[in-house]
Amino acid sequence: MEELVIRDADVVDGSGGFSYRADVVVDGGRIVSIVKEAAEAGCQRPKARRELDAEGLVLSPGFIDMHAHSDLALLRDPDHSAKAAQGVTLEVLGQDGLSYAPVDDRTLAEVRRAIAGWNGYGDDIDFDWRSVGEYLDRLDRGIAVNAAYLIPQGTLRALVVGWEDREATAQELGRMRRLVAEGMEQGALGLSSGLTYTPGMYAKDAELTELCRVVAEYGGYYCPHHRSYGAGALEAYEEMVALAREAGCSLHLAHATMNFGVNKGRAPELLALLDEALAQGADISLDTYPYTPGATTLAALLPSWAGEGGPEAVLKRLADDDTAERIRHHMEVVGADGCHGVPVEWDTIEISGVGDAALADFVGRTVAEAARLRGESPWTTARGLLLADRLAPSILQHVGHEENVRTIMRHPVHTGGSDGILQGAKPHPRAYGTFPRYLGTYVRELGVLSLEECVAHLTSRPASRLRLPDRGLVKEGYRADLVLFDPRTVAPGSTFEDPRRLPTGIPHVLVDGRFVIEDGRRTDVLAGRAVRRSPM
Repeated sequence: MEELVIRDADVVDGSGGFSYRADVVVDGGRIVSIVKEAAEAGCQRPKARRELDAEGLVLSPGFIDMHAHSDLALLRDPDHSAKAAQGVTLEVLGQDGLSYAPVDDRTLAEVRRAIAGWNGYGDDIDFDWRSVGEYLDRLDRGIAVNAAYLIPQGTLRALVVGWEDREATAQELGRMRRLVAEGMEQGALGLSSGLTYTPGMYAKDAELTELCRVVAEYGGYYCPHHRSYGAGALEAYEEMVALAREAGCSLHLAHATMNFGVNKGRAPELLALLDEALAQGADISLDTYPYTPGATTLAALLPSWAGEGGPEAVLKRLADDDTAERIRHHMEVVGADGCHGVPVEWDTIEISGVGDAALADFVGRTVAEAARLRGESPWTTARGLLLADRLAPSILQHVGHEENVRTIMRHPVHTGGSDGILQGAKPHPRAYGTFPRYLGTYVRELGVLSLEECVAHLTSRPASRLRLPDRGLVKEGYRADLVLFDPRTVAPGSTFEDPRRLPTGIPHVLVDGRFVIEDGRRTDVLAGRAVRRSPM
């Protein structure tokens, strides 16, 4: 007898088609049968060792977070309710060009410092891996939800070239190409870049194109955080489209927003650019989060020249008064490339987390507010905080536009991604609320998307981009990564004031046919594993 039958569910199967009522039978981690309209038809109803009454609940595929920063959180926190409670059953890690494989001892130490604001320093983690395959093997020991990995181009460059602003030599480029091939063979699904973060931003398009050619050979995709989301954003999108087409590589645009005052109301221009490329045969998709503010590290706003040489070199420049004044001028007057070419507005920069608990009074305040309380200039406050916390502060950046958010999420190549940073005392609420916010706010309350269409955006479309042959649909033979939610009550609990509250209206989540959320509570099940590239 099979393990589980989910009775009388309203199945929204991820295809975008109409919902239907059914009994769904799960066994051995897969969906083994679907009996539509079983009660009304009067047919023999399937039986199993366990029955779950799903009356009034929607059954859908588990949600796929196309842009996650849980690279260490999945190892540090077996509970991982931040994502499991949202119905997320698969996260894509290795984002924005910076993560923890492939590395050597030097590069690992540098990367841990550089992205401490995203993931913490990881002092509580045994970094017993160096290659992509070893990191995936570490995930296979048991995690809360499944995880896939992108090779981070910035980490790759740090490993081979270093943190210098120069072109890679032919020998260095050849080594990076080999490392990309090795990472893809070991199971990575593609390549990411962070082209406003050092050292990835030092790569010219020709270098990136050569790496993408390797990715394309393995059927993977390129996922760039491109060179600007502010001034020059459209040109930056055009650059990535042209680069991917030159390389013959599929393209997935990370957190594809149009932010800052210069881009208010300009989302249709971005979509027109994408539509033209799609009509010409380009393979493009994108992800967004359903909020207006962004989130990153305070150090990320610095000009690229200040980041050359790595984190310790940054701290030395900040400590030097003359160099720090040059940095201030670039940030406040010129518009640093780290701040997307837009002069920084300190009243939009909110400190969301610090590494040193002694600096906790900064959290929840904008840099401008903290400066007023201290009786000093915003730059003096920001500089002092970066030095005192050794580049660890994370921030929220309140620079987005709601009309752009809604316009982009309607596009047929759109998928959902939280860009969720779990580090810090007051993280962005998207880390805990992205997927219920799509369902509660943008489906039920605002009607921006139908329920069926929204579920497709969060399930089958990302599964298609990841080229996963048995995920993303409620379909016989597919993996039983499933979520049951109440469409009348599903909503995020997280807010900007209280960002770690869990959502409501999602009572059950299954990973590999096992309950990780049951009756609204996290179980002790660790059914997640690394999801590796399928052989071509």
